[in-house]
Order: sequence, then C-alpha cells, then structure tokens
Amino acid sequence: MSMSPEGRRLSIGTLRVGFIGLGNMGFHMATNLINAGYTVTVHDIDPGTMKKFSERGVPAKETPREVAESSDVIITMLPSSSNVLDVYTGQNGLLSSGNHLSPWLFIDSSTIDPQTSRLLSAKVSKYHLKGKKGYAENPIMLDAPVSGGVPAAEAGTLTFMIGGMEETYLAAKPLFLSMGKNTIYCGGTGNGVAAKLCNNLAMAISMLGVSEAFALGQSLGITASTLTKVFNSSSARCWISDSYNPVPGVMAGVPSSRNYDCGFTSKLMAKDLTLAMAAATEVGFKCPFTSEAYDIYKKMCDEGFGSKDFSCVFRHFYSGISGGMDLPGGLDASGRKGKGKGVYQFVDKYGANVDGYSPIYDTNDWSPSGDVYVGGTTGLLIWAVTLAGLLAGGALLVYNTSALAQ
Repeated sequence: MSMSPEGRRLSIGTLRVGFIGLGNMGFHMATNLINAGYTVTVHDIDPGTMKKFSERGVPAKETPREVAESSDVIITMLPSSSNVLDVYTGQNGLLSSGNHLSPWLFIDSSTIDPQTSRLLSAKVSKYHLKGKKGYAENPIMLDAPVSGGVPAAEAGTLTFMIGGMEETYLAAKPLFLSMGKNTIYCGGTGNGVAAKLCNNLAMAISMLGVSEAFALGQSLGITASTLTKVFNSSSARCWISDSYNPVPGVMAGVPSSRNYDCGFTSKLMAKDLTLAMAAATEVGFKCPFTSEAYDIYKKMCDEGFGSKDFSCVFRHFYSGISGGMDLPGGLDASGRKGKGKGVYQFVDKYGANVDGYSPIYDTNDWSPSGDVYVGGTTGLLIWAVTLAGLLAGGALLVYNTSALAQ
C-alpha cells in the first residue's frame, strides 16, 4: 500500500477529525485540535462531557459508528484494550458499517498491549474505503500513545510515540503537533505502544524510588523542599523530582498539590504494568522491578486509591507528609525529628496546605497536645503565622516533639 505525494499533507481546512475518548487526556487533546482549526466531531460515554463540546458548537455523536461516518481521520484515547476493541469492533463501533469505511486513517493513542495493536491494525487494513481517496486503497492505522500526563495534554506539549507505516506517520505529523511538541517514530505497527509500556515501566519505578527517598529523608529530619533542591542539583535529578514532585506543598500545578486528583491514576499505572509484564513474558524476559512496582500499585487500588494519581504512593504507601519548610530554632515544619519544644501547623478542612506550611497526614508518631509551650523569638514567629492561618479558616494542631529530639 502506498501513499501518493498529494496525500503527504493533511490540510487543516478540509480534514474532518473524529475524536473518541474525552477523559482527563482526551478532553484536552480534542480541545487543542479544535483550537488549531480542525473540524472535529467527538464521542464519549459520558453525556456531561459531550455536552461541554456541543455547547461550543462541536458535533457530539451518540456512537463511534456515527463519528466514523462523518470523519476522514479517527483518533481514539481510551483506558484499556477492552475499551479499544469495543469502540472498534463492538456493536455500533467504528468498523460496524460494512466493508467500506469513510475514514482513511485510524490513530489509537490508548496504551494497550502490542499484540492487540497489531491484530487491530491488520483487521482495519482489510476494509475498503468509500470513494476514491487518492492516497490509499485501504484504511491505515497508527498506534500513537503519549507521554507527559494531563498537564502536557492541556498545554499541548505531549510526546507521541508512533508505530506503523512511516509515510503515514509523516502525513499525520501536523495532527500530532497540534496536540504535542514531540513526535518520535518507533518503527512498525505495535512499536509505539511497546515504547510507551517501557516508558511507563521506568516512570513507575522512578516514582517509587523518588518517593521512598523523600520519605526516608523526612524520617531523617530533612524537609522534602530541601531534598528536592539537592536532587535537582545532583545526580538524582529526574522528571519525577523536577516536574512531577509527589510531595504535597513542594511544587504547584501537579497532582500532589491538589490531593492527588486529576492526574494519571494508580489504576491506569497498575494496568500498564500488567501489560508490560505480559509483553515481557511473551518474549521470555524477566523484570523483577516491574513486578514489585505492580504489587505496590495493586495495593494502592485495593486500598481505595485507584482513582488517585500514581504519585499518591508517597503518602499512602510510604506514609510521607507534606513538604514544609525549615523554621528557626531547629523546628522542622514537616514534624520529623523537630529539635525545638514543639512543631505547629494549621490546616484547612481537607488537611491541605495553608500559607505554605505543611499538614501532618500520619500522626501515629505524635501526640496532639493543646498545652505545648513554645516561647522566645521562635514562639512569636510561630504564633504570628499561625494566627494568620486561623484567620484564613484553618485549624491549629500543635505537636510535642521534645521526646523525638532526645
């Protein structure tokens, strides 16, 4: 199957794009395509999400089949292999309208296993196109998972890892660059999702390593804000430490700053690790770190944190606390190994940070005491800042750390 030169560019003005899957990632990806000037039609199982697009004048269809009938290119962004197969091959799916299809290009940005991706691509290529497209006789499929998370999806700075025919990738590159800033051609069909699984495997293990180091540092009396400076100026620097810090109160705009909501969920990470282990088994490769990481994220899901961002392991597996800041007199706002007469904090009703000081999420090591005396200059500073927090609607918690310092 070849593509003629006139098919190497996808014109924004005439190309009709169907987008299916408007979750945390897909919502922003579809929005960026619309903002870039593409004619977009959408579908999602959530009527409320589709309403947000229809209120903007964007056509929202009830089924994937209806999207396919009015599109030249289809992009899917779905949670799992079963969701992808249902959207493509299920009743009223993308391939349910007979042997002839309107879309000439299908792009799946979901993270699924390479074998399913290859089988689905082979199935798509057996269909015929409605009318003469000029650049292909049969529909073509690319696997194009992404990296960068929700912040990058919103900012339009995603990285796409693409598998499939290289000339098709080159033709579709303007589409990818409307949603991201990097495109990497990974080779044949299925190689895009294979690269994504390797990427997420490394990301999961990195998150666990960084979270473990932060939690240990806090136990040794080092605030996470200080340790972050060390990491990002030293050999431990990585994407987790400088762009996706798991410690609440250290970095703005990341899931840890919003109670681990609106990110890449622990459930999805456990799913991707399962896929990575299955792919490794197929080729006889042992990956013990991946297995251990999966056990931890499975535990997070079992304990009710599956919908929280995967960085929540810092708090809910390692019992880490908020980042905090160093106070005069040896007091550590993180509450670990304080050397003064007490450690204070004030928190809102969600236990969230107020004015940059850190809540204590795991109080098993401390006994709340309302009559702890903190005197001198340090005491004046503490009570002045605390008063500001109370006026902001917070709650005062005082912990006696004298025993810990001995």
